[in-house]
Amino acid sequence: MMLRRMETSTWIYLAIALALFIVPFIFTGRSVLFMIMQIFIFGIFAMSYDLLLGYTGIVSFGHAMFFGIGAYSAAIMLSNGEASIMSLLIGVLIALIFAAIISFIAGILTLRLKSHFYAMLTLALAGLFLVAAEKWTSLTGGGEGFTFMIPDLLRDSGVMYVICLLSLLVFFFGLRRFTKSPLGKVLVAIRENEDRTESLGYQVLNYKVIVSVVAGVIASFAGVLYVLTLRFIDTSVFAVDVTLDALLMTIIGGVGTLVGPLIGAGLVEFAHHWLSDLANVHWIFERWIILYGTVYILAVIFFPQGIVGTLQAKFRGRYNGLAKK
Repeated sequence: MMLRRMETSTWIYLAIALALFIVPFIFTGRSVLFMIMQIFIFGIFAMSYDLLLGYTGIVSFGHAMFFGIGAYSAAIMLSNGEASIMSLLIGVLIALIFAAIISFIAGILTLRLKSHFYAMLTLALAGLFLVAAEKWTSLTGGGEGFTFMIPDLLRDSGVMYVICLLSLLVFFFGLRRFTKSPLGKVLVAIRENEDRTESLGYQVLNYKVIVSVVAGVIASFAGVLYVLTLRFIDTSVFAVDVTLDALLMTIIGGVGTLVGPLIGAGLVEFAHHWLSDLANVHWIFERWIILYGTVYILAVIFFPQGIVGTLQAKFRGRYNGLAKK
């Protein structure tokens, strides 16, 4: 009975997931697996941002703060303690709790006001964490960063690939259920008309704080996975560029779709690797960021609602046209 109730899209996602599990047996090169793992990690990060922007209409300019909290928490625990699974689990627990506390405080202070106050506060907090990481050299290594050891089990690229993929699947299906729940419907209502939703008796602030905490915790976990794949950390994890990457991934893929940020993460990460590698082919590709910006502009022109959002709108319009006929 449960199998019959599953949507067609769920079967498609499960088939894609199964195919992704086979990838390490086809592409054995570490560079290819590393790029795919980066897509998985930033896909999780972009989904957490889409939960704010796409489903609730909350703009954040400092989402990298939570990403950096997760990254530094795990890296510091593994660097100062033994490179064991227990140290890693403690680091993950600290990261998730710390991210939840910061997102809760930021939400309580600003989400009762208009969304741009939240955007400015998160940007300020991210800058504060960046400065603290640069100045507190005894703990963070400053701008130069530091390397660290990871548990023996995670040193194998195949094992790390499976962990990143499983994490992506858990968060994707979990957030898919979350957004389709009654709570998720209220979030969409807040995005569409906050005053109307509040007039219906919903405590809008409570829902905003909840989604802020959930997004912050997920972004923090993505930061943990990020440093485990690199085995190195520096203050760049707090940079505004990290938040802008999540924003671009969400917009290019499709705001409010969950699948869109995953597609956007794949395109952005592939563009980063591919365009930067072309610098060895011709000197013009040394300015790859210009080409990257051109690709982004073209994507916005031809896919104004993002890739997934535009395709959904076209199929919906075609379906409505056939229904009228």
